[in-house]
Amino acid sequence: MSSAGGMARGGPGPFGPGVDVRALLWLLTGFVVLVLPVAWDWSQGAWLRETQGHEPLILGISAWLVWLRREALAALPAAGTKWPGLSLFAFALLVYLGGRWLGVFLLELFSLMLVPAALLLYFKGFAALRRAWFAFFFLLFAIPLPFPMVLAVTGPLKAAVSYVAAHALAVVGYPVGLSGVVITVGQYQLLVNEACAGLQTMFTLEAMGLLYTNLMNHGSTLRNTLLAVLVVPIAFCANVVRVMVLALVTYHFGDAAGQGFLHGFAGMVLFLVALVLVIAVDALLGRLLPAPGGTR
Repeated sequence: MSSAGGMARGGPGPFGPGVDVRALLWLLTGFVVLVLPVAWDWSQGAWLRETQGHEPLILGISAWLVWLRREALAALPAAGTKWPGLSLFAFALLVYLGGRWLGVFLLELFSLMLVPAALLLYFKGFAALRRAWFAFFFLLFAIPLPFPMVLAVTGPLKAAVSYVAAHALAVVGYPVGLSGVVITVGQYQLLVNEACAGLQTMFTLEAMGLLYTNLMNHGSTLRNTLLAVLVVPIAFCANVVRVMVLALVTYHFGDAAGQGFLHGFAGMVLFLVALVLVIAVDALLGRLLPAPGGTR
């Protein structure tokens, strides 16, 4: 009996030393119970006013990032003290209950992000959080931006993207006019809306750029930092290219083509251009910056 109990609590097992498998399963079951009401509200459309649609992808990527580090996390010794994990879990539970009571979905979502971190901290300590920190940081991109912030920033962003796109088209000889965020190209008018150049789009592109930086995990801290910072202008340039593509499609194939299928395809162009630019900038930084050992 003592041997079996020892294996359940401290044996090597699939989760490493110091993990009580039964306790972990109970806690995971409780986590699922917390998730179900939130998932139900989401399925009924209650979050549509506050979310942008990319949140499930962010959650899935974060889970995948933790899964990639599962062996390293399992090999860590048990946490020396359980109080930090218990405290974070209690805080997450209070935030969740407050969110359910007040009907604030952002609080519920934030609390559900804290629970896995609390479990990791409880069983494996701060060393585990240091290994998996980016996965939990990446979860922040699943939290919708406050609507007042979106309104305040999106207007200048749309104006800037419209200005650059219109002048770039004019430089290469297209008959282009600009009035605010309305681009006139030939006989057609193109309204640059939030989907084309909004803060949420920039936010999503920033998340993808940071994910690329983390996965590449260059030995140079300077290279990683510069690449993460340069994702912001890269996202802006990708938005400009998207607006230019829409304007060119509308000019050459008509308004129906610009607002129909090709408008959705321009969204794919946006992310493709952003990815190509990130890779190109990364390669350029690799040539310009010295390698960690001091050589190029």
